[in-house]
Amino acid sequence: MRFLPALLPIALIGCSAATATDTPIPTEETQSMFRKINDNISVAPQISLDDITTAKAEGVTLIINNRPDGEDPSAPQSADIEAAAREAGMKYIAIPITHSGFSGPQVDAMIAALADGDKILAYCRSGTRSTLLWSLAQAKQGVSPDEISRLAGNAGYDITPVRAMVDALSAGQ
Repeated sequence: MRFLPALLPIALIGCSAATATDTPIPTEETQSMFRKINDNISVAPQISLDDITTAKAEGVTLIINNRPDGEDPSAPQSADIEAAAREAGMKYIAIPITHSGFSGPQVDAMIAALADGDKILAYCRSGTRSTLLWSLAQAKQGVSPDEISRLAGNAGYDITPVRAMVDALSAGQ
């Protein structure tokens, strides 16, 4: 098992602040705050309990929470989102990413979540951590870094903070 060394704590320092890539890119598909990366996964900033209904209506079958409880005490916490998702008939997984970075087990958990073929909505504070975790998972499965960057960019996210790790994982290192 490869280990992602203390994974990218420096890369996430800039992820807590809003950036130009945190602004929605207007497209025909922008009917909600969910940003489509590909046909299987969309990402979003913090969702509300009402957003569960929207996600269900858009065909989402799995919600992945990449935000740790307590990061924003006024936001719905993991148990609240999980209960609402399950009540709506959706699956729920929590893979919290703190500002200390990503780890190998988190990447592997994302790979496992993606493998089930669900239509996924992953969220965090801005959608950035969800996108970066998805990027690392794709890279570890051998997807081209340029394709990962293109798809993330189309959704309005920049993978530059993890690009070196994406390159390394994609190359099997």
